[in-house]
Amino acid sequence: MSISMNLDGRIAVVTGASSGIGAATAEHLASLGARVALVARRADRLDDLAARIADGGGRALVLAADVTDAAALREAAGRVRSEWGPAGLLFNNAGVMLPAPVEQLAADQWRHQIDLNVTGLMNAVEAFLPQLVESAAANGVADLVNTSSILAQNVLPGFAVYSATKAYVTHLSRHLRAELGGKDVRVSAIEPGIVGTELQDHVTDQGVRAWLEGSREVMEWLTPQDVAATVGFLASLPPRVNLQQVTIMPTRQAS
Repeated sequence: MSISMNLDGRIAVVTGASSGIGAATAEHLASLGARVALVARRADRLDDLAARIADGGGRALVLAADVTDAAALREAAGRVRSEWGPAGLLFNNAGVMLPAPVEQLAADQWRHQIDLNVTGLMNAVEAFLPQLVESAAANGVADLVNTSSILAQNVLPGFAVYSATKAYVTHLSRHLRAELGGKDVRVSAIEPGIVGTELQDHVTDQGVRAWLEGSREVMEWLTPQDVAATVGFLASLPPRVNLQQVTIMPTRQAS
């Protein structure tokens, strides 16, 4: 199988684009030739990212929006269509990780994770799926790539709610693939292990923070660029090929 890492003509949307995996993936997709719409709340960071993409010869569209706001995402989708045409790649990446033992009853953190990791992801599907279907009909393929986690599969104390949201993402992705494959929309779930991003900075539970710091001493974490390269690979595969689920782990991470 010959793979050409060339996304010329593709219109990509990246949620959670202001930092970490989202920002790295937006830059990588732009370097492969895609036009990239940047979706996140922090407009200043998106402006900086768009400038870096432009400096590299790419094209970016800044769409400051909160994925938990369904109306704002529908408006963002309208701007993509009106300025560039229908999106043919959605990297559904916005998310948050707030682990803590369930007995702490951190209900506000539970709700925040569910709102962002589940409802926010569904809002993006609602806003952009019609464009993916349209783009696939015109071009022979479109891609929906959802960021899940290795914790969708594995059990780690303290991560119950986060893990449950990511299990939702993985299982949803399988169902969406079954529904959309016949329309040439490929659906993939990426399940990373530990990636060095802002997610770790949001953790408030001291026990989990200590565990994360200890893990740095025994393994080299993945970088956002590692995951970005995986997204670029998925989108560059021949239209007949759909990797349903990709687990990407630090070499020394056991589970």
